[in-house]
Amino acid sequence: MPSTVIAAMHYDAASHVLTIVYRGKRGVYHYFEVPPEEYAAFRAATSKGTYLNEIFKPKGYLFERQKASASG
Repeated sequence: MPSTVIAAMHYDAASHVLTIVYRGKRGVYHYFEVPPEEYAAFRAATSKGTYLNEIFKPKGYLFERQKASASG
C-alpha cells in the first residue's frame, strides 16, 4: 500500500544520505549518516509513516530541507 506521508525515497549508499520526498507541500528532506541497515528496515516497514515517526525520527539523524527551485 502506498504511503500517505511519503511520495518517494532514495538512498545513496556511498554517502549514506536518505532523501525523502514528502507528499503535499511538506518538501524534500535529506537525512545524513543513515546506515544501510536503517534504510533496509525503513524499506521493509509495513507502514512507512509509522516507521518514520516512531522509529526513524526519534533517532535524531541530521537533516536538511531542500530549498525550492526558482521555478517551483
